[in-house]
Amino acid sequence: MPRTKQNTPTPDISQSIEELAAKVAQLVRQAEQLYAPEVDALLSEQCRDPRRIEQLLDGMLDFAFDEAMLRLYKKLCRYYYAIDPHATVSYVTAYREMWDEAGSVQADSPQSPGRDG
Repeated sequence: MPRTKQNTPTPDISQSIEELAAKVAQLVRQAEQLYAPEVDALLSEQCRDPRRIEQLLDGMLDFAFDEAMLRLYKKLCRYYYAIDPHATVSYVTAYREMWDEAGSVQADSPQSPGRDG
């Protein structure tokens, strides 16, 4: 009787996935090291330039699956909410559509993306 092929990854595929995951984690740490000082500078300057703020939010959104980057994203969203609530809601919505496990937009506080507020 012939053996059926199981859906288990081969060692080469498993190793490749692990290597890819490690590279993604490294990339996220590098992004955090780049974005954190930018966000801190923006906040300390009390910058109100929507273009500068939104450029940071746009870039950070790609990494918001990571807890540390999500905290940074939330920090900037909370700051931006006082400047432009409508735009901030769109960034919270974008986060939820892209990364929220439930994949739905809820009607809670727009100042805090994600469920953990």
